[in-house]
Amino acid sequence: MRRLEGKTAWISGATSGIGEAVAELFAEEGAAVAIIGRRVGKGEETAERIREQGGRAIAVRCDVANQNQVVASIEATVSELGALDILVNNSGMVDVRLLHEYTSEGWDRVMDVNLKSMFYAFKHAYPHLKRRPRSYVVNVGSISSFVGQASTPVYTTSKHAILGLTRSIALDYAADGIRANCVCPGITDTPMLWEHADASGDRHEMLRKRLERVCMGIALTPLDVARAILYLSCEDSAGVTGTALTIDGGYVAAAEWKHPGHTRFMEAR
Repeated sequence: MRRLEGKTAWISGATSGIGEAVAELFAEEGAAVAIIGRRVGKGEETAERIREQGGRAIAVRCDVANQNQVVASIEATVSELGALDILVNNSGMVDVRLLHEYTSEGWDRVMDVNLKSMFYAFKHAYPHLKRRPRSYVVNVGSISSFVGQASTPVYTTSKHAILGLTRSIALDYAADGIRANCVCPGITDTPMLWEHADASGDRHEMLRKRLERVCMGIALTPLDVARAILYLSCEDSAGVTGTALTIDGGYVAAAEWKHPGHTRFMEAR
């Protein structure tokens, strides 16, 4: 039996990058998936690919910083797909600038998308999650949940907070059969990575320098991260809750590191 047979998943930020990979992988494993995001056209393309392969999927337009839209997306998921077992909070944004350069509105927008959205999603998914014998919450953090990085103070603050929020959910809702965990990716080949890189003025040089600190010498693929999210969204990870799974190619394993210029992991990419 496929690992998510008979399960339904709500996945935010699922119109590209990690979220899109999660939706497709979950569908392969038997889940019905709700693809949540603002670019509903892109989401519908992913949903159609899943349906063509015999899966069940819907695409729902949603700004996760808008509580009413989050409520509507969860109601649509349950109404059209029948239940809700897995909540994947993957939406996120980055705004590259120094702290004193932020406006109050800019600060709030990053925090709303990256953090408050998880409060909205869990609050309104909870009545449905607790009806299931076992249910799962996976919040997507970052290596910035543990360490700082230059010129992303609000992003880093939000990602630190996600780890604390995840632990709180795990503690407070275990009695309802809900497990909550956090996945913390490192450098991943997504649109957000290139948005961050473009702010440096030379995207390829910026990425080259960052990868020198990764002992495997590679950027992750969205599928690499999706597989970790899958692990925490099924009983393969039974007994695991309130924890963070770091997927970073070894980025935070050492305070200082420069790989020797070639690793065997680079050959496969």
